Amino acid sequence: MRKSLLISAAAMALLLTSCKKNESGNKNVIKIDSSETVIRDNNGKIDSVTESSSTMEVNGQKTQKTDFVYKATDGTLVKVVFKNDSKESNVAITSNKKTFTLPKTETKNGETIYKKDDMTARVKGDSLHLEQGNNVIELKRTKI
Repeated sequence: MRKSLLISAAAMALLLTSCKKNESGNKNVIKIDSSETVIRDNNGKIDSVTESSSTMEVNGQKTQKTDFVYKATDGTLVKVVFKNDSKESNVAITSNKKTFTLPKTETKNGETIYKKDDMTARVKGDSLHLEQGNNVIELKRTKI
């Protein structure tokens, strides 16, 4: 009993001295930037939906990629990337570590249609209607 009491007292003393918090801290730690990020659309207006957009130019060819997060009716989040360049336009839909890339086939009445094999994606405004065989999935663009 005396031995266990001595061991527990030594462990407690070690614990109390090693857990001393130093308030001065590391002076090289970067402080948190509290500035607000505002995303603007192509017209300079503040965009109400969070998105990530990038434009690259290689050999005079511009490529624009725009990432959005969509939410299915069951609550599943899906990453959707629209890619536009001078040669092609397509959409890449990623969910559950699987990515489906569909080329743009047509645009009519404010609706853009992407199609490959038996999969069709119809994009109109903030909604994306995904069809594969008899399965239909409704997705809505969401704020992060």
